[in-house]
Amino acid sequence: MKIHAIQTGSFIVKNRFCNGKGIGPLRLLNIFLDRTWTQTLPYYTWVIEHPEGIIVIDTGETARALQPDYYPLVNRTFIKKNAKVYIHPEDEIGPRMEALGIKPGEVRWVILTHMHQDHIGGLRYFPQAKILVSRQEYKAAQSFGAHLQGYMPKNWPGWFNPCLIDYSDDSFGVFPKSFTLTKAGDIHLVPTQGHSPGHLSVILKINGLSFFFAGDVSFNQQFLLSRTVAGVSESVKKNRQTLELINQYVIQNPTVYLPSHDPDASSRLASRTKVCI
Repeated sequence: MKIHAIQTGSFIVKNRFCNGKGIGPLRLLNIFLDRTWTQTLPYYTWVIEHPEGIIVIDTGETARALQPDYYPLVNRTFIKKNAKVYIHPEDEIGPRMEALGIKPGEVRWVILTHMHQDHIGGLRYFPQAKILVSRQEYKAAQSFGAHLQGYMPKNWPGWFNPCLIDYSDDSFGVFPKSFTLTKAGDIHLVPTQGHSPGHLSVILKINGLSFFFAGDVSFNQQFLLSRTVAGVSESVKKNRQTLELINQYVIQNPTVYLPSHDPDASSRLASRTKVCI
C-alpha cells in the first residue's frame, strides 16, 4: 500500500491565523493586528493506493482562487490583508496525480476532512468518485452566511452530490464514534470538530502503526502537542477537546500525524516518524 503526499501550491498567513490569541471576536482582530508572518506553508492532499481502490483525502487549493471574482468581497478583503497564496494550474491535484501515474478518474473515494475552500478546490477532477463528507459539515457549508465561515458553495461543481457520513456508536480507540470505510477495517473516519462544525479526520492503521490525516485540527504537530487552536476556528472549546482526544490517542497508539498545512508532514510520512510525547 502506497501513501502519497501531494502539495497543491503554498501560502503564508499571519502567525495569529495559525496560533490564535484572545476570546471570541478578539481572535480575528488579533489576526488583522498581527505584523508577523509564517514560513511558507503547504496545501497538502493525500492519496492512498489501497487494495480496495484509490482514496484521496482532501483535494487542495485551485489556481482559480487567484481570480478576482472567485471569493465574495468580504473573503477577498480578509485574504488580501492576512494571506498570500502561491499556486499555478499545474500545481492542482489533477495534474500532480497524473505526474505520479495515477489517473483521477480511477479514484474510488474522495474523503473531505471539511469543506473550506482550500480543501475542496480540486473537486472538479473527481466527478466519478464517491465523495464522503460528514453530514454536519455539509449542512454547515450550506447554511446562511456560510461564506463568512470559509465555505464557498457557489464554487462547487454542478454535479457535486456527496455521500453524507453518519457515524456509528462503535468506538475506535479513544473516539466514541466512528465510520469504518474499508472491508479490511483499516481505514476509519472519526469526528474531530472545532475547526469547523463537522470536521473529521481519517485514520489508516497498518501493522499497528496509525497514519492520522488530521486536516486542520492543528496547523502542525507541535500545535497538537501544545493544544494550540488556530485563530480561525468555529469553536475553540471543541477544538481543544479534539486536540486533547488526539493526544490521548497518540499516547496509546504509535502514530504518524499528518495535518494539511504542516511543512514537515511529508517528511514524517516518508520516514514513518511517530509522534513522541
